Amino acid sequence: MFKITFLNSLSILLKIGTGLITSKLLAVFVGPSGMALVGNLRNFSSSLESISTLGFTNGIVKYVAEGKDDKSQLQKTISTAFISLLTVAVILSVVLYFFSTHWNDQIFGGNFDYHIVFKAAALALPWYAISLFLLSLINGLGKFKEVIWVNIIGNGIGLLVSIYMILHFKTLGALLSIVITPALLFFVTFYFVNKEFNFLEAIRFRYFDFQIIKNLSSYSLMALVSSVFGPLVFLVIRKNVIDFVGLEQAGFWETISRISTYYMMFVTTILSVYFLPKLVLAKNNQETKIVFWSFYKNILPLFMVALSVIYLCRFIIVKILFTDEFLPVTTLFFWQLLGDIFKAASWVLGYQFFAKKMTTAFIITEIASLAVLYFSSIFLIKIFGIQGVVMAQAFDNFIYLLVLVLYFRKSLF
Repeated sequence: MFKITFLNSLSILLKIGTGLITSKLLAVFVGPSGMALVGNLRNFSSSLESISTLGFTNGIVKYVAEGKDDKSQLQKTISTAFISLLTVAVILSVVLYFFSTHWNDQIFGGNFDYHIVFKAAALALPWYAISLFLLSLINGLGKFKEVIWVNIIGNGIGLLVSIYMILHFKTLGALLSIVITPALLFFVTFYFVNKEFNFLEAIRFRYFDFQIIKNLSSYSLMALVSSVFGPLVFLVIRKNVIDFVGLEQAGFWETISRISTYYMMFVTTILSVYFLPKLVLAKNNQETKIVFWSFYKNILPLFMVALSVIYLCRFIIVKILFTDEFLPVTTLFFWQLLGDIFKAASWVLGYQFFAKKMTTAFIITEIASLAVLYFSSIFLIKIFGIQGVVMAQAFDNFIYLLVLVLYFRKSLF
């Protein structure tokens, strides 16, 4: 675990380094208002990408991990998932391309004309959907190091593209880099998959199996609820923030969310690369308990120490990553960091939903969590302004953690 964690840390440090540079460029060339537009597009892109992959990614990891020694079953899983994802991605691309003006008005508002961003997203989407499929395939095969190397190389490519686009096209370049960069990951993932086996030979229509679709559909429901509704709820909340406290304040929330994304990558990557496959293979409560507590004893304490350091250095961090114009963001750190500790503690439990295909329980808890976030944010924004949003996130994450601890108490204790 620690070998993988060390290599993963190098990957995350590179991604954070990439984020430091792009954040600085965004701060200088885009400003707080442009940052809010970037946040809107990120939320929309996240939902779009999840729909394009049908939420199959965690399911692919599970079924490839379980059937990697059965060549026939593996071919069925690969062919069925690939054909399904490519078909959906192409359909979405057509809708996105020909209705680009409509999406521009919905995401950015009538005062901005960035419809070309949605046309670029339409062309990039199928490539990105396939790259996510290939990454799930590598993960399911247990090639943890290869997964991390894909992320390292992808981050390097993303940095170069982002620098060029932002320097030359300002806000438009920042928006274009969000939709173009992920598609370039395809070439990296294809290289690593082809080292394991001839991927193109494994794709055959005769291997398409509707039973595989049925098996993956549970994961589809789970992933789509969180990956589609989640970003859409954040999009609605951001619009609410803009209405109550202004576009600039919404940019400050996007800024603290961006910082959070960087350090949360340490947790999300190690969970998906290491802990999810372990939870999939755990056969009983005792084995699951060992996986849970290995996270709580080894990963969570280090994460909490890191967040404490981040809080103490918050003024320096904002000045380095952004500009003095963004210093009001420092008032948001405490609640954001506290909420992220609760989030990290709950995530390892939440991955059990995917590992054991507990569809109904996941959907109920996820929708309830989003409802708590939405209504508490509306209430707290009116009282505390922009701080109310991060307070609502911390409250929601705490409630979600309590619910999961109660639900998985037999596996925990």
